[in-house]
Amino acid sequence: MLTQAPKGTRDILPQEVYKWQHVENIIKEICGNFGYSEIRIPVFEHTELFQRGVGDTTDIVQKEMYTFDDKGGRSITLRPEGTAGVVRSYIQNGMASLPQPVKLFYNITAYRYENVQKGRYREFNQFGAEAFGAEGPSIDVEIISIADLLFKKLGISNIRLNINSIGCPVCREKYGIVLKEYLEQKKEQLCSDCRVRLERNPLRVLDCKVKECNLATEGAPSMLDNLCEECGDHFEGLKGMLEKVGIDYAVDSRIVRGLDYYTKTVFEFVSENVGTQGTICGGGRYDGLVEACGGSVTPAVGFALGMERLIMEMDNQNASFPLPKGPELFVASIGSDADLFAQELVYQLRENGISAEKNHMGRSLKAQMKYADKCDAAFTVVIGENEILSNKAVLKNMETGEEKDVSLDSILERFKRAKSACKEGTA
Repeated sequence: MLTQAPKGTRDILPQEVYKWQHVENIIKEICGNFGYSEIRIPVFEHTELFQRGVGDTTDIVQKEMYTFDDKGGRSITLRPEGTAGVVRSYIQNGMASLPQPVKLFYNITAYRYENVQKGRYREFNQFGAEAFGAEGPSIDVEIISIADLLFKKLGISNIRLNINSIGCPVCREKYGIVLKEYLEQKKEQLCSDCRVRLERNPLRVLDCKVKECNLATEGAPSMLDNLCEECGDHFEGLKGMLEKVGIDYAVDSRIVRGLDYYTKTVFEFVSENVGTQGTICGGGRYDGLVEACGGSVTPAVGFALGMERLIMEMDNQNASFPLPKGPELFVASIGSDADLFAQELVYQLRENGISAEKNHMGRSLKAQMKYADKCDAAFTVVIGENEILSNKAVLKNMETGEEKDVSLDSILERFKRAKSACKEGTA
């Protein structure tokens, strides 16, 4: 047990983490261009936040949350998603007094006790963006645009945007009656979970992944035919603005999303690639969530995506990742005096922002050069007693094999000039 990670968790090793860093850097760049600021929220919250925010009738609250009593007897839950925690922070920290809209993004770990499968874990990483304070469909389009641009920047293709509207509480209540009447006739075809959902929240039945339930709801009434005038206008505005900015979409009246807080706009980005078909990213509008969590009435919209699922999609499509670079200089040494010299030199290089390595394993010179090649060093220099006495050494370019005589005193300045030239785009 000591040497095995708990089921549903995994290590992200150095040979893979560079992919994550690349994606995270692109996320920060895009969010910055859209004016979204990063927020960092606690790993755990009071359980009631998720019961209210995510919804009592959802599978997350009913089956998947990691909930426990702390030493003070308080019910605590590891966050199963990011939005509820961001909403709590928005209320607690008085963000309603800031210029609106307040635009935030996060990159967090989250926790759900669910079946482990490829790309799905019990501890997972989630990127999300949230915007508070704007009512119209233009902010919905902005949120969708962040995800759309992210996929383009990462080189992901064959992604389809599906959109729907699930209305406001007024028109959704009326639709719930119509839908329940229809589903009552199909009750025997529904799974046991959906029979419970039918009584508590009929819309959840449309979100079920069980094949028999999908067949039973194929002819169900559409929410789009039951929207009030305001929700209908909002949806038409959404479609018009997506067309204006050139984002293709399809209307899918079956999208309801798996969380109770959504209102009006809901959307999903779905992969159409063989082997990774399915939803990559989902979100929508949640105009009642801030109020439900104890704040004032605040329109809001956001989305989230699983980072594991995203990187799996990139791997499946052979998307390119910039490979990590090795040290700029490996200092090989022969003898104890040279080793001390190497220790001082690599420290000076690192102090000036230049990556450098030396021998720590007592390797022979031949073994040191093999190691320098394995760690992809750009240059090597060999220092021994003769080099220290003469103040000269040979600097070797490991890619071209070119060798140059250099003074030991000049090595630091040489690499500092090279680094400065690279920053200025002249080398």
